[in-house]
Amino acid sequence: MEYVKTAIEGVWVIQPKRFGDARGYFCETFKLEEFRSHVGEVNFVQDNESFSSRGVLRGLHFQRGEWSQAKLVRVSQGRVLDVAVDLRGGSPTFGQHVAVELSAELGNQFFIPRGFAHGFVVLSDVAQFQYKVDNVYAPHSEVTLAFDDPALAIDWRIPAAEMLLSDKDRHGLPLSEIIPF
Repeated sequence: MEYVKTAIEGVWVIQPKRFGDARGYFCETFKLEEFRSHVGEVNFVQDNESFSSRGVLRGLHFQRGEWSQAKLVRVSQGRVLDVAVDLRGGSPTFGQHVAVELSAELGNQFFIPRGFAHGFVVLSDVAQFQYKVDNVYAPHSEVTLAFDDPALAIDWRIPAAEMLLSDKDRHGLPLSEIIPF
């Protein structure tokens, strides 16, 4: 696998190597020792999956305190624009984001460490999204950052009027009201 650092410290794009022939392809999507040698110690405890249609935006979510989560995400069907926003106190990149297009075709992955808000929007007709997390879901500690906050200046590639949002995602807090990690 190829591990590519992004403009924000701790956030990685990971490109597994695919071995293909007339039957299709094979690839390793996670290899613990290789992952740790590049990213560091992360103990994933749960795998999650979502299935969404074009325009669905999920995020920008994060969990506070002892419930904070690191995530390793990928798409097994379709394409998404995946976004991580730095919320780490004292970070020189606080409030900045990294956006990566993930697709089943490319097989690429995105690692988001603790201290970041995370979200994605579906660019294809449908998308199957999979992610590993290093902590369980704790709804009482979850916070939603406003996906459309002008301070973030995220180009989601889909007009907000065409997005499908949950109430939680529609009413996220602006960056100015977020207490850094």
